[in-house]
Amino acid sequence: MSESPADDAPVPSFLERDGGHRLAYHKTEGEAPGVVFLSGYMSDMTGTKAIWLESQCRARGQAFLRFDYLGHGQSSGAFEEGTIGQWMADAVAALDALTEGPQILVGSSMGGWLMLLAALARPQRVAGLVGIAAAPDFTEELMWQGFSPEVRNTLEREGVYRKPSPYGDQPYTITRRLIEEGRDHLLLGGPISLTCPVRLIHGMADPDVPYQVSLRLAEALAGDDVEVSLVKTGEHRLSEPQDLQRLGESLRALSDQVLA
Repeated sequence: MSESPADDAPVPSFLERDGGHRLAYHKTEGEAPGVVFLSGYMSDMTGTKAIWLESQCRARGQAFLRFDYLGHGQSSGAFEEGTIGQWMADAVAALDALTEGPQILVGSSMGGWLMLLAALARPQRVAGLVGIAAAPDFTEELMWQGFSPEVRNTLEREGVYRKPSPYGDQPYTITRRLIEEGRDHLLLGGPISLTCPVRLIHGMADPDVPYQVSLRLAEALAGDDVEVSLVKTGEHRLSEPQDLQRLGESLRALSDQVLA
């Protein structure tokens, strides 16, 4: 669920958080609605989609924010300390402290889960959502339920499991705490009381998060203005030029709708 960083990234600013945690971010000033990008598990704010969206928003004169959660990218803390609740709190803190007015949250993979949780926490601030291979409940449905007895035993015994990643040499670090705490934030088992417009883009060839997750999410959302775009040959990252173009068009149309 990670994505390779861009080269020559500028030096970030930092938001001070409780407990001495420092949240790294890049903020582009501009008009409303602002856009906040939420990256995926073990990814960060220098990925292809984040940088591309930033350039598009800058060209449109639209406010944009990208940031790293605790233990990700240039933010402080160890990745193993992170949980869904911690990273959701980081997203809400960024939304509160670094943005003004209505915002559109764009969440990639795990970021799609966090954008939903942040929108539920701050419904008055969130004007729309765009999910890219959104992965709500992935710690339970795509990790724990799919783990072999051997992997579950490793987690129970050692508290951590390091799963080889298809996207690089660094394995996915999965902690027992991540799994257990994630159960406090599951969404797909019942209705999700969000009524803002939502756009979901998902590749049908995604090997990590089945596209059916976006269909289930669309059904669970309380609002009627929900659209799902399935990309037959699309994989998990959706970072190819045609994927970025599709994402940009969806965000631009949603931004115009919010302003109308």
